[in-house]
Amino acid sequence: MTKNFEEDFFINPVENTQEREKGVLVYPVFSRRTGGLSMGINMFPGKKLCSFDCPYCEVFPFSTSAVFYLEQMENDLRTTLTSTLRQNITVKDICFSGNGEPTMSLDFPEALERASRVRSELVPSANLVLITNGSGLLDKRLFTLLKDAASGAQALDIWLKLDAGTPEWYQEMGRSSIPFLELMEKIKEFIIKAPVTIQTMVCASDGRPPPPEEEEAWEKLVLELIAANSQSHCGVRKVQIYGKARPSPEDPKTTALPVEFLEERALSLRRALAPATMSPVPQPPFPIPHSPIVEVYP
Repeated sequence: MTKNFEEDFFINPVENTQEREKGVLVYPVFSRRTGGLSMGINMFPGKKLCSFDCPYCEVFPFSTSAVFYLEQMENDLRTTLTSTLRQNITVKDICFSGNGEPTMSLDFPEALERASRVRSELVPSANLVLITNGSGLLDKRLFTLLKDAASGAQALDIWLKLDAGTPEWYQEMGRSSIPFLELMEKIKEFIIKAPVTIQTMVCASDGRPPPPEEEEAWEKLVLELIAANSQSHCGVRKVQIYGKARPSPEDPKTTALPVEFLEERALSLRRALAPATMSPVPQPPFPIPHSPIVEVYP
C-alpha cells in the first residue's frame, strides 16, 4: 500500500522519523493504526522535546535551526491537503504527533484550533487525532482544553499512552520523572469527563517481555479505566495494542515480540470484557458499562 502512495503522491509519505527530522511541520505518513494516509503535524521541527524517554522511541537525536510557526503550519497543512485531494487520495486523519509530546508546545492550543478549522474546510470526514503520553493532563489549563476538544464539536480523538500497569514497567518503558500513580489518577479523572483511545506498546526490553504480574496489572488498570464512566460519550472507546515496528536509536534494547504475544493480551482483555455468561474467566469486581474495541497492530 505504501508503494501505491509513492507512485501516486508527489509528496511521498515519510517512512521514518529521520525523513521527518528535516524541519517539516506537516508530513504525510501511512499509518498502520489509521489504515491509510495520515497528515502529521510536527510541533518540534528543530529538536525532540518530550516528558518521557521511551527506549523504543523512533526519534533519533537531531538538531536543526527549524522553528515552529503557526502561520506556516496552517499554510503547509492547506497546501498538502489540497494537493492530496486533487489526486483523489483519502486523508484518514490530521494527527498531532511529531518529534515529542505535542502538548509541551506553547503553540499547541492555537495549532489545534487552526488544524480543526482547516479540517472542517477541506477534509471534514477526517479525524483529528492527538497522540500523547498524558503528561499534559497534569496542567489544569491543558486538562480543560483537551476535555473540551475531545467531548465537544472538535471531536478530538485522544490516543492516550498506557504502556504499563505497574510503576516498575512504567519506568522500564517510559523512564519519566512523572510519578506513575499521580499520572494514573489524573488519567482516571480525565476519562470520567472525556472519551479516549488507550494505546499500549508491547515489546521486549533487554530481551525480556513484560512479566506476568505486569500483564495482569495492566489489564486490571484498563478495566478500571473502562469502568470509570458509564456515559456513552466519555470513557475508553478503543484499546490499541501495538508492537515495535520501526527502528529506534537505542536498538536493540527494545525488540518486537511475536504477534501471538500481542494477540494473547488482546484476547485476555476481550474475555474480561465479555458478558459474565460468555466469559471463561472471572469478571472484574466492578460493572463494565460498555466494551470498547480492542485492536492489535503488530
